[in-house]
Amino acid sequence: MAETFAELYSQHTKEVFLEYARQQMAQGNDGLTSARHYADLGKPDFTLAFLLLSEGAEDVKREILAHAYEQRAKFSEEKAESFDKQFHRPFPMIKVEAQKDRTTARQVREGRRIRREVKIRLNLN
Repeated sequence: MAETFAELYSQHTKEVFLEYARQQMAQGNDGLTSARHYADLGKPDFTLAFLLLSEGAEDVKREILAHAYEQRAKFSEEKAESFDKQFHRPFPMIKVEAQKDRTTARQVREGRRIRREVKIRLNLN
């Protein structure tokens, strides 16, 4: 039997994010709508907290969480390019983190556990 969304990903959240999500939902905010909002902002920690507290189809939750990681990767790459121009040197570690986020998005879409210790080669030339 396949593991549920909560079984796969609940270990990747912190209580502070869950508490914030609980407070927002207690004030009437819809969990899935809030999760989508934070996913668009590239905030997977907030996204995951809302998803864990919300009812919804597993595949929908996985897609929303994957989108959050992809958005964070996109924003990180944009920031690395901006820093590169501003400081006239590359920022490879930001790009590595973006690659890790893209890998994480792929893992989530496939319904697999998140493995963040991805080995990525740096081209420092």
